[in-house]
Amino acid sequence: MRFLLDAEQREFARSLDGLLTSSDTPAAVRSWAAGVHAPGRAVWARLAEAGVFALAVPERHDGLGPLPLGIAVAFTELGRHAVPGPLVETVAAAALLDRLGDPDAAAAHLPGIASGKTVATLCLTALGPYVLDADAADTVLVVDGDVLRAGARPGPVQPSADPARRLSRPSSGGTVLARGPAVASAAAHAADVASLATAAQSLGLGRALLDRTVEYVKQRTQFGVPVGSFQAVKHRLADTLIALEFAEPLVHGAALALAAGSREAGRDVAAAKVTAGEAAHRAARTALQLHGAVGYTDELDLSLWIRKARPLRDAWGTPAACRARVLAA
Repeated sequence: MRFLLDAEQREFARSLDGLLTSSDTPAAVRSWAAGVHAPGRAVWARLAEAGVFALAVPERHDGLGPLPLGIAVAFTELGRHAVPGPLVETVAAAALLDRLGDPDAAAAHLPGIASGKTVATLCLTALGPYVLDADAADTVLVVDGDVLRAGARPGPVQPSADPARRLSRPSSGGTVLARGPAVASAAAHAADVASLATAAQSLGLGRALLDRTVEYVKQRTQFGVPVGSFQAVKHRLADTLIALEFAEPLVHGAALALAAGSREAGRDVAAAKVTAGEAAHRAARTALQLHGAVGYTDELDLSLWIRKARPLRDAWGTPAACRARVLAA
């Protein structure tokens, strides 16, 4: 199985990198954390024009997909630039509605998701009680057992390790869209898509943290030489790079398994999720240590990336849950 990206996929990643580099995502992250969504929604619109959300929507509903490998490529860049918002939850909601087999529900939501006009978020109560960024979403979907509801009102925003991840508990209200075994099956598929996208985000986040740290240790000096020349620093950076390099083919392999409908896809997604999440967490610890005390400051943009590492590691599949799934397969 080939895990390397082809020329078209690499060009797609480069185009997203250029788009997001020019979008001042740190300012959008800080605004989002304060509950001001306009800058983040502007970035969202640009991503939609680039086809990011259409990757999760089938062609019959104005999309391009579903294309799991395209989602992995895109979300790696979204993680690299720390883009705020319920990005993962929107593509997971698209996957759920597509797999559900309800043409009315799909037609009502999927074209808007593909075009970027609809920001969706999704809560699967079997995986946790919170919904992400419900205050910014146009559509809030909640799966409780075998019941799918839409329009549940969010409660107060809860404190989070990453201020830009605005968590709340959805209410028990809303409109029932569907119920029965098909809901549970669609929710399981949506959870795999969410886990894959989160793994890709973690991979991109880890690479951004490593790149920034390498640049910093080239500039910071001690005893008259760059600290990057110290053997202990080189070893720490090398360990971080190896962890990220090991995670990348697992993420791509999981995407290919999902695309093929493999029976082992869930195991592969879990392996990718735990590996990428742990690699990003390692990159965050390395960045914090090698930047010294400055790494703790809110004013430094680096903090926006560091704060995302642990929440992404635990979102849509904790390390313990992912390892258990791999061992049980």
